[in-house]
Amino acid sequence: MRISKLPSSVRQFCTHVLAIALGVMLTVSSLQVLPSQAEPAPTTTASDAPELIAQRQSPANAAIGSSSFVTAAVNRVGTAVVRIDTERTITRRVDPFFEDPLFRRFFGEGLPQQMPSEQLRGLGSGFIIDKSGLVLTNAHVVDKADKVTVRLKDGRTFEGKVQGIDEVTDLAVVKINAGNDLPVAPLGSSNNVQVGDWAIAVGNPLGFDNTVTLGIVSTLKRSSAQVGIIDKRLEFIQTDAAINPGNSGGPLLNGRGEVIGINTAIRPDAMGIGFAIPIDKAKVIATQLQRDGKVAHPYLGVQMLTLTPQLAKQNNTDPNSPIQIPEVNGVLVMRVIPNSPAATAGMRRGDVIVQIDGRPITTAEQLQNIVEDSRLGQTLQVKVQRGNQTQQLSVRTAELQNAS
Repeated sequence: MRISKLPSSVRQFCTHVLAIALGVMLTVSSLQVLPSQAEPAPTTTASDAPELIAQRQSPANAAIGSSSFVTAAVNRVGTAVVRIDTERTITRRVDPFFEDPLFRRFFGEGLPQQMPSEQLRGLGSGFIIDKSGLVLTNAHVVDKADKVTVRLKDGRTFEGKVQGIDEVTDLAVVKINAGNDLPVAPLGSSNNVQVGDWAIAVGNPLGFDNTVTLGIVSTLKRSSAQVGIIDKRLEFIQTDAAINPGNSGGPLLNGRGEVIGINTAIRPDAMGIGFAIPIDKAKVIATQLQRDGKVAHPYLGVQMLTLTPQLAKQNNTDPNSPIQIPEVNGVLVMRVIPNSPAATAGMRRGDVIVQIDGRPITTAEQLQNIVEDSRLGQTLQVKVQRGNQTQQLSVRTAELQNAS
């Protein structure tokens, strides 16, 4: 029935009810569009903590906005990240078999003494730390290279001169002459990094320039011995951000776009396990490399192993064990390097280092850090357990000449 055919009084009543109903519908419709006052829409201000901004713009929510915190971080540092190409010429000698006099008697003396030279090419990453053109990278990226070429993100290439290399910390500084107004990567502090923080890796993995990967900080202070690089003195930042060959020397960033580490190593038998040198350590080494071209590292001259009473007991109950070891916590001396400070001081294989300068020693990493932080020529008072006796040795540190 249409309203127009109803009596006037009824039509007025129906019209009034319809108006009320439409008003209710419009009000409900409006509540679905406007934000609730009890839960206001999030806003971002300059005073917001970066961690809060990162939380709001996490990967799960990144598609909501026009960009993410990763974009902002990469834009802050991206132009300062460089690609490093290296060339090295090697000449291989003839196999010693062909140099045997008996062989040459039958086949003549016309055989070559050397094989044709071979060009080895390498690829890595780095980042600019000074407007004058100083680039920080890994030592293994540029070590023994005959030619170093640095390519900026804008496509310009420059010949790089290696100013200094430190094999012990796997760091190197390269200089390019490209004016005095180059972009510089903002350096953060690795001391403020916590497990679970965002980790952004930037570099040139496998030749794919300007690649960005995202993960978190998996753990801190992972020793070089645990990583499997026994000739280094480092405590790495471990991350699950994808790192591949070619990433070496590139920056690891936090959520604010600050460099917190230098991507250095991966575990080939694993996925999502990469390692970066903490930037605070790199700052100290880079300064010394700029000034002196090298870094002097003190050493004692022992090969060592963390010892526990359980390990010692296991050794001592083995009838084939060559030596009996004190069943204590400490650092077992596996070998004493000839003519080293430890050898001069009278240290022996099988000694267990339990104290240095009055500080208890329980791990090989702890001992290594104490020695690394000492001065060249400093005399350390080393307490060792030798069988059932305790010995006090005075060991004067010397400069490490070969990391291996």
